[in-house]
Amino acid sequence: MARHGGRGWYGRVFAAAVGVTAVAAATSVWTAQAGPFSGQHSGATAHPSSAAAGAGRSPVAVSIVHASDQGARGVNITIDDGPDPVWTPQVLQVLKDNGVKATFCMVGAQAQAHPDLVKAVVAAGHRLCDHTVSHDTTMDKKPNSYQSKEILDAAGMITKASGGVRPLYYRAPGGAFTPYSRHLAASQGMRPLGWNVDSKDFERPGTAAIIATVKNELSNGPTILFHDAGGDRSQTVAALREILPWLKQQGHSFGFPVR
Repeated sequence: MARHGGRGWYGRVFAAAVGVTAVAAATSVWTAQAGPFSGQHSGATAHPSSAAAGAGRSPVAVSIVHASDQGARGVNITIDDGPDPVWTPQVLQVLKDNGVKATFCMVGAQAQAHPDLVKAVVAAGHRLCDHTVSHDTTMDKKPNSYQSKEILDAAGMITKASGGVRPLYYRAPGGAFTPYSRHLAASQGMRPLGWNVDSKDFERPGTAAIIATVKNELSNGPTILFHDAGGDRSQTVAALREILPWLKQQGHSFGFPVR
């Protein structure tokens, strides 16, 4: 997935629509529930406000996962940047129509704004993934303390919005992983999650182009990247309607990324 420039539109949306007050409110909620965070690395700042998101979790591998739990013919459908009140319900319907489970990589600000959609994703049997608070694609250029807050606060927001279901994965915006962010996420029970096929749907190249990209790049590996927010995702919805049945016809099964 190409980096979509700086903090991206989520940074602006978050600052304008959610604001510092909302972040502080979320932080105070998690402070009351959390214990001290012990998984820090040098230069990091602890954020006990969000440590509760990882409470009771066993650490997972720090390596970036691509493999499917369905084996060699398995594929992982991953949906980034939501939830969005227009597009997430449509994506959920297409997945339901095809009997497919997916992994939703949610932006903390979006999850906080739309808890009903987070709960709907969980109720449908899909998995949650932490995609940071503000979708900053320059995460890998920022101090460890900043990375920690973005990851852990998002985990807290998503967990609260879901009604207590924690994200099982962490995907860095634009693939901006660092050794620190991978270790931090893994220490909280969130496996770092990559992708093999970038559908390029974020660029809205047309439904046919999205479908062609997935078909042409599927040999790269099982984890396929789509989006349900960040703009008009009608092309994504239309592409999923064709891609999911096609994948079944090719003998693929649908699973979740290995943890």
